[in-house]
Amino acid sequence: MGKRVTTAPLPPGALLARYADRDDCYTDCFTVTVDGPVDLPAYVEAFYTAWLFRIERQILGLAGYRSTDVEARALARSGTDRFAAWTVEDRSDSQLLMCDPSSATRSWLAVAPDEAGTRLYFGSAIVPPEPGRDLGTVYRALLGFHKLYSRALLATARARVIRTR
Repeated sequence: MGKRVTTAPLPPGALLARYADRDDCYTDCFTVTVDGPVDLPAYVEAFYTAWLFRIERQILGLAGYRSTDVEARALARSGTDRFAAWTVEDRSDSQLLMCDPSSATRSWLAVAPDEAGTRLYFGSAIVPPEPGRDLGTVYRALLGFHKLYSRALLATARARVIRTR
């Protein structure tokens, strides 16, 4: 791993693994490293306040899911369990699993010590509306864009972590 975003298997104990273990769900995992220590609150705040995610927040705001940097900071510091369209599904000291109930998607952020500093993880799950049901052609058609966008989100979050130290 290094300064480039790469695809990776989920690490042991990943909160997202509950969906990766299901045949009817799609899951992915991307990672990148940052020099030095980074805790989960710093990463979560950087992720949700990075310039690229702010564009997504503006689009979500048009759909009635407004959010602010202050709310992102509160989410990062366990001061709220809601942010824009998401709610916290699970959380630990090093991981955050968010759920968007309206679209059956999950977003997962995690940090782990690495010999080069800290490894930042970003992963997603797409969960069918009913267990065992097919995800559908729309989700499959968007997977290429989703993977590219996920890499870009993680890269911009990494840059923001570095800039805000």
